[in-house]
Amino acid sequence: MATVGVLTLELRLENSHSLKEKRHVVQSLKDRLRSKFNVAVAEIDHQDLWQRAAVAAVTVSSDQVHAEKVLRSVEAEAVALLGPEVRDCTLEWL
Repeated sequence: MATVGVLTLELRLENSHSLKEKRHVVQSLKDRLRSKFNVAVAEIDHQDLWQRAAVAAVTVSSDQVHAEKVLRSVEAEAVALLGPEVRDCTLEWL
């Protein structure tokens, strides 16, 4: 049976002063996570706010341990890239 893991990252982009700056940061993060970890990534909330973003990364695997390892690596990469701008991370299973 397949396991679907969803990692949600809440971002607070203090140095963003416009939607254009925010979109650049979010797009760079999404591109990096997609290419490095082969996960689906989307901005899921706060599209109209320029200092907040919610990004979700999703993976599907037959092994929950492997899926969790991938998503924890995604979380670590986001924190390495954005540091304290990553305010909250939640992991859920579907």
